[in-house]
Order: sequence, then structure tokens, then C-alpha cells
Amino acid sequence: MNFARLFTGLGSRKLLAFSFHSTTPMPMPARHTFGRAGNDPMSELYRRITPIGDPQVSIVPILDQWVQEGRPISKDQLRIFIKEFRYYKRFHHALEISLWMTDKRYCPLTSVDSALRLDLISLVHGNEEAEKFFNNIPQKIRGVEVYSTRVNCYARAKSVEKAEAVLQKMSDLGFARETVTYNVMLNLYYQTGNREKFDALIHEMEENGIAYDRFTLGIQLSAYAAVSDIEGMEKIITKMESGNGVVLDWIIYSNAANAYTKAGLLDKALEMLKKCEGLVSSKKRSRAYDSLLTQYAAIGKKDEVLRIWELYKKKEKIYNRGYSCIMSSLLKFDDIESAEKIFEEWESQHLQYDVRVPNFLIAAYSRKGDMERAESLLKRIVSKGRKPDYFSWFNLAEGYLKNNQTSNAFEMMKKAILACGPGWKPTSESLASFLEHLKGKGDFDKAEEFLKLLVDKDIISLDVQERLLNCVKANESSLV
Repeated sequence: MNFARLFTGLGSRKLLAFSFHSTTPMPMPARHTFGRAGNDPMSELYRRITPIGDPQVSIVPILDQWVQEGRPISKDQLRIFIKEFRYYKRFHHALEISLWMTDKRYCPLTSVDSALRLDLISLVHGNEEAEKFFNNIPQKIRGVEVYSTRVNCYARAKSVEKAEAVLQKMSDLGFARETVTYNVMLNLYYQTGNREKFDALIHEMEENGIAYDRFTLGIQLSAYAAVSDIEGMEKIITKMESGNGVVLDWIIYSNAANAYTKAGLLDKALEMLKKCEGLVSSKKRSRAYDSLLTQYAAIGKKDEVLRIWELYKKKEKIYNRGYSCIMSSLLKFDDIESAEKIFEEWESQHLQYDVRVPNFLIAAYSRKGDMERAESLLKRIVSKGRKPDYFSWFNLAEGYLKNNQTSNAFEMMKKAILACGPGWKPTSESLASFLEHLKGKGDFDKAEEFLKLLVDKDIISLDVQERLLNCVKANESSLV
């Protein structure tokens, strides 16, 4: 029985593979980089709360203690904290600060504050809870920022009809559509394979004189690359370089390189990456190097990866994201030994502990079926007082499954599913593999427990649970 097809074809919920990077544009206020050092009093508060990496550990007591010490509070800088935490995917803590601002400090919510909180509630608790929050936002502060964020929340969940309904509501209210909102919808249509609506929206932008930005061009490049429309890609590149009002920067050429890579045109991708390098400045240089590392790895240029890494170390202080990018890049070449050396270097820096860094090695060991080293690294994490996350357990589950240790794999997959939030779910292929193994061993109790867990986490529907379980118990070879 093809369980993978059943998971995706019988009304199951969205199943996502893990991705370290996201390129989807967000209709949110611009992120401000808050100094990691400085004499401003709020810098000290920032340094107190940033080491709390575990989302299950509340930072509210630290905020309360700050006030009890008679320290000053700046609402504007708290907003910066929220944006910083969101940027680094610390959604729980960003939401805690947002709630604390109003619950403890009695700061009235503005339209921008409401938009930020709406986005965070969607990320932490899902869109159903976000809808409840939206319905309680006073009409007078339901500004364009709030509606634009609501569009993005639905787009992130690939809910096309709901996103379109909010867009229509915005039109009814007389809100002008901005470039960023068009970008969100373009990305949604691209992600859902709706070329007709994608092209119609591009035409609407042109008719209404809506300016393109680098995200618009990047999404177009990705859309053309997805269908190997080389002519369309070349037109976008020409438009980029023709001085049409879009300021050329390294990000535009990075997007172009990514599009060519997807289309399999690696020489063209290399050409774009060289142009990308030429536009890297001191501003956001770390982010540029992060991108170059992973993109050179994607086109198989290990020498370029190592060259950028050496340049990175000379020019910038490297934080967790940089170490994650170099490790993931080296592991694309199956260079576990070099990745281990980078990991040792990362540990020696005593940065804020980010379990995603060792997770790259756990995943590599597990792919090789080397569970002794995978388990040893997990124990090392725990011995340092750190907490494995959903991806740690998921990697171990896949490794145990590869070694045909079904019982261990089942326990690890349970831990992964229990630990995952609304932003991550195992792939349908992984879930199908587990069911196939359980079916092969005739372990119907475990299969039933496994499927119930998937329902509880809203990964599959009750109907899918029932049909899959019936197939397992009946030992059917196909679903009629």
C-alpha cells in the first residue's frame, strides 16, 4: 500500500519538511538590529533575556525583575526586541514580550503592535487562535498592517481562499494594496502552482503601476525556474539590470542564482553568485556570507564554500546562523569530518546555545545509520543541561528506522511529534515509512497509537486516521 499517497491524498493536513531558511516576504515593519553591546540601559535587559534559548522557559520573570529593580522601559525598544526574536525564530519569547507590554505595562496596542502580535499568535498557536485575536482587535486600530499580516498568515498556511477573502475585504475597506501584499499573494500562487492567478496578479501590478521590489523579482525568478522557463528568467534578469527603479543589491543576484540552481543551470548560477559577491557591503555582510555558503554548496562548489568561510572569519564575528550554514554546506559534500571540526569550534566560542547546530551532525550520523555517534552527541547535549528539540528526535527516528530498529524509531518519532509546534511536521514520506514498518511487524497497537498522535497534532484528519488504520489491520495492498 502506498501510504505516502494516502497521507497527501485523503484530506491530510499540510505536511512540511524542515527548512532552515525562509524567503517568503513578510508584510511586517522592518527589522531593526538591536546592538549586542552598548551603554543604553535596555541593552542590559536584552543581554539578560537572549540566553534563554528554550521556548518552554518563560522570560516574563526577567522582565518583571527588571521593573522591580526600578529600571526604565522603552516601548519602542521592546518592539525592537520582538522583531529581533521573531527574526531568529524565537516566536514564543517574542509573543511573551508582546503580551507583557500590554498585560503588565498597560501599553495600549497600536495597529502595528496588533499586526506583530497577530503574526506571532499564528506562528505559535496557529491560525484559529490568530482569528480569535483578530476578532477582538478594536475596529479603530484594524489598520492596513493588521489586514496585510492576516493575508500573510493564511498565505503561510497555503489557504488560498481565505487569503483572497481578506484581500477582498481590504479592497472593500478602501485599503490600497502595497507591493509587499502583492508579493505575499504572488508567493502563495507560486507555492500552490497556480500559474494563471500568478500571471494575472503580475498583470494587475503593471496595470495599476505597482512598483516591483527585489522580492517581486525574486518570486518571479523562482516561478519561472520551477517550470524551467529560461526565457522568462532571462527577461527578469534583464529587467533587474536595466535600471527600472529597483536598486540592485546582493540579494537580487542571490535570488537569481537560486532560480538558476533550481532550473539546473549551474554555470548561470555561478555567474550570478559572483555578481552577488561584488555587491556585498559591510551592511548585512553576515547574512550575505550565510547565503553564499549555502548557495555555493547547492551548486557543488566546495572550494568556493571554503573560500567564503575563510573570508567570513576574517571580516565578521560569526554567530549561530553562520555556523549552521557552514555545517549544512559541508554536509552536502558528505564531509562529516570537517563539519565535526566546525562543531568543536562553535562549542569553543560559548555562544548562546542553539540545538539546531548539533542537530546537523545528528542528522548526518543518522543518515549514515551511525546511531552510536548520533546517540553520543545527543547525550552530550543533555549533559550540558540543554534540551533536544523536535528535529533532534526526528533525526534519531529516521536513523533507527534505517537500521530496522522499529521500536526505538517509534519512540523517537513520538517524541518528535509531541515536541513539534505548528510550524513543523514530518514529511508524508517519513510518516508513511513508519506505518509500513509497523504494518510489516503486525504491530497494530502501535499503529493505532501513532495515528491518534497525528490526529491530536492536527497532522491528519479523523477520516484519514480511520481509513489508514483499517488498511493496516486489513493488510490491504491498495486503497479502493
